Amino acid sequence: MKYCSILTLALVYALGCGSKTPEAEVAAPEPVAEPAPPPPPPEPTEEEKKKAEELKKLEEDRAKMQADNETELARWTPEFRAEAKSVAEKDYGTGKAAIKAALAAKYREPGNPERDKARHPQETLDFFGLKPNYTVLEIGPGEGWYTEVLAPVVAKKGKLIVTSPDPNGPADQRSTLYAQRTKLFLERSPELYGKVETAVIDGKAPSLSLEGNVDLVLIMRGLHGMVNGGTLDTWLKEIHEALKAKGTLGIEQHRAKADAVAEESSKSGYLPEKWVIEKIEAAGFKLAGKSEVNANAKDTKDHPKGVWTLPPNFANGDTDKEKYAAIGESDRMTLKFTKK
Repeated sequence: MKYCSILTLALVYALGCGSKTPEAEVAAPEPVAEPAPPPPPPEPTEEEKKKAEELKKLEEDRAKMQADNETELARWTPEFRAEAKSVAEKDYGTGKAAIKAALAAKYREPGNPERDKARHPQETLDFFGLKPNYTVLEIGPGEGWYTEVLAPVVAKKGKLIVTSPDPNGPADQRSTLYAQRTKLFLERSPELYGKVETAVIDGKAPSLSLEGNVDLVLIMRGLHGMVNGGTLDTWLKEIHEALKAKGTLGIEQHRAKADAVAEESSKSGYLPEKWVIEKIEAAGFKLAGKSEVNANAKDTKDHPKGVWTLPPNFANGDTDKEKYAAIGESDRMTLKFTKK
């Protein structure tokens, strides 16, 4: 009897009557390893850093260009527009009279008239023989300093053509910015620039397609850029084809020391005069005259940031600014060639 009771109790315990079986222990989950952090991006190369800096500067310059244009548009009062219309529509008897009227206009961009004493536009354009009925090609108008003078001189009876890169070109190219600047400049005053034509060119392979249609071609302080870009020979060929028989090529260029190597001095903005004359004459032109109107004996031509160290650029900032202001703008050759 006692034995049976023990069996019964064991059976009850096994079946869970009056007690509970111990729960099975649950194994702890294996710890999940954290994913390894991605490797840090590679350090930019010096070339990539330079490109990033250039793009940043380009965007800063584009923003400034837009702001400057808005400021200049606001400056153009109805009185200025009326004066511009009057100057551009007047029938001038001589080029000298037309140039004088353009230089005396009150609508000129602030700062431009102050540079007349260094750039001598009246004497320079007289030397080149500018006439109101000429078709004039201005190569590389820059910020439009000479365009402001040339456009009204030929607006009535002649024509002004300016070269420009494509304003719809790649946004990350500085040439596109320069083209957009020219476009904004010309759109600013239809009274002055409404008749100006733009020849869009590829700076690496310039082509004008103006065969025998131009009386006067002007390159004002831009020859060194053609040397640096390796396009001078192409430009001279295109200019020769664009000019009429006996047409004129006017050159104003920062003048290097006589013994300078052109391909080296060009990087500083300067070219040796003898080399320039020989190069242009070899392209089918004849030297018709020299003028020292833009000479400057104070220019030592050895500045830390080339010709751009001098006014108006002052590329060296405030460092020795008074010294460079006292020197003034560069020593420049002024040469007139005729097409053979």
